[in-house]
Amino acid sequence: MILRKIIKIDEDLCNGCGICVDACHEGAIGMVDGKAKLLRDDYCDGLGDCLPVCPTGAISFEEREALPFDEEAVKKNMQLKKATEGVKNEGSGCPGARAQVMKSAKKEPDTLACGCPGSNSRTFNRTNSSAVVSQTQTSPQQVNVESQLGQWPVQIKLAPVNAPYFDGAKLLIAADCAAYAYGNFHNDFMKDKITLIGCPKLDMVDYSQKLTEIIKHNNIRSITLVRMQVPCCGGLERAVTQAIMDSGKMIPWQIVVLSTDGRIIDM
Repeated sequence: MILRKIIKIDEDLCNGCGICVDACHEGAIGMVDGKAKLLRDDYCDGLGDCLPVCPTGAISFEEREALPFDEEAVKKNMQLKKATEGVKNEGSGCPGARAQVMKSAKKEPDTLACGCPGSNSRTFNRTNSSAVVSQTQTSPQQVNVESQLGQWPVQIKLAPVNAPYFDGAKLLIAADCAAYAYGNFHNDFMKDKITLIGCPKLDMVDYSQKLTEIIKHNNIRSITLVRMQVPCCGGLERAVTQAIMDSGKMIPWQIVVLSTDGRIIDM
C-alpha cells in the first residue's frame, strides 16, 4: 500500500447513469446495485478521466493509502474484455450510447409535420378506427398503424405540472429508448395512457421533483414504468419510486424491464 491520489465516488450523489464506467479506460469503475463503484484500486491510474463526465459531481479525488496502479494487470483485463466483445451482455451499457444493429422488417418512414410538437401542450381525440391500408403501383400493401399518443409534450422536463390530461390519467413513464426497442410499444404500453419519457443520462437531471408535483397535484389512477435493462435507467426507476413516496399517495404501479433487443424480461 502506498499513499497516492485516487478517485472517490459519493454514492448519495451518484444517479446511476453509468457514464463514468465508459469513461474509465482501465476498467476500475463498475455498477453495483445501480451505483458507480471503484472496483479495484490498482486499476485506477489517478488521472480522473471519469471526473468531467459525471453529471452530478459524484466523483472527486482523495489522497489515501491504496494499492499502486498496476498497468500490467490493466492490460490483461483489457485484453480479456476485447476477447469477449462478441459475447452478448444484456445488462451493461446504455443502448442509446452503444453502436449496434438489430435486424428487423423494413418499415416505411412516418410523415413529419412542420414545427416542434413537444413545445405545445395539447390533447388528441383518438378514435377506434381500424388501420388504414393503402397500396401503390410500385410498392406492396402497406399498413399504417395508428398512433396511441394522447398528448404533447411527452418529455418529462417539458410537461406542465397541472395539464388537464393528467386528471384521472393512467400514467406511463418510459425511458426514451424503450419505444425504439419494443416494436409494439404504442399498442402494448401507450394505449389509453398519458405518456412521459425521459433519459437521466442525457438530461442529466433528477426527475423525482417534477414527477412528485405531477402525482401530488393530479388524480393519477395508476403508474407504469417501462425501462431498459441498463444501469442508467436505474436513475429513472429511483426517480419514479421517490416521487410516489414523496407525493404521499397510494397509487397502483408496476415496472416493466426491456432487454436491449426489445424483449420483456421482467414485469
